[in-house]
Amino acid sequence: MSTATMAPQLRLRDAYKGPAWSAAGDGPPLLLIAGLGLDGNSWWRSIPGFAEQFRVITFDYRGVGRSGRAPMFCSTDDLADDAVAVLDAAGVESSLVYGFSLGGMVAQRLALRHPARVRALVLGATQAGGPHTVPPPATTLAYLWRARFLSRAAAAEAAIPHVYGKRCRRETPERIAADLEQRRQRRLDPDAYRGHVAAAMMHDAYRNLHAIDAPTLVVHGEDDRLIPKANGKSIARTIPDARLHLIPHAGHYYATDEPSVDGLIARFFAECQ
Repeated sequence: MSTATMAPQLRLRDAYKGPAWSAAGDGPPLLLIAGLGLDGNSWWRSIPGFAEQFRVITFDYRGVGRSGRAPMFCSTDDLADDAVAVLDAAGVESSLVYGFSLGGMVAQRLALRHPARVRALVLGATQAGGPHTVPPPATTLAYLWRARFLSRAAAAEAAIPHVYGKRCRRETPERIAADLEQRRQRRLDPDAYRGHVAAAMMHDAYRNLHAIDAPTLVVHGEDDRLIPKANGKSIARTIPDARLHLIPHAGHYYATDEPSVDGLIARFFAECQ
């Protein structure tokens, strides 16, 4: 390959300088790791409550939000190392860690690769990967296929029945509308998004979960169609002494379906201090 051909690839790779991050509140550090395609602001509903007790640290994945352009391909190991870079930049030796969806996969790798950095762990609406993964139902798989050909706005609207519970859709649709408005304001590099999808698909921590020794709480919506609850149950069975909390009537975005879950998570973290 000629030098002229290589140069643009090197410039793209070198453009990524690490994740942008923010902090709010005082107290023990709590690192929040967002879901697929979401930036640190996706925790807008939860940050105020957590910040009453903790120093809440959020960050934007590579290629998302305020973080710069990123290499096209990455793994959950890479994203876990990004999380460690954020802790380093924030001057935090060890932290409480809460990962949601893809963020839960990243949190698993963080706890396995850098165990001294994790005081306690909450894994929300996530899976361990590998052959034991329970896939979404056929209707949700069909949506995921169609969504690739939709605009971002159309895909977000079409996702509603697949990521929110029926009760929230019927009784508190304004919460869903607020979520969609937040997402409309988000910057996302399409190449980075494809890289994050690949990282989620390739994630496989199941065989190593038994090595996680941080106190762990697994949280999952009873009606999660995107990542069925069987995956959360499997994680809770495999991590030693992990607790499992299933949220009735909640889908994948359980914190929108049932915001009171943040209080349960805060109490768990307080117990772990």
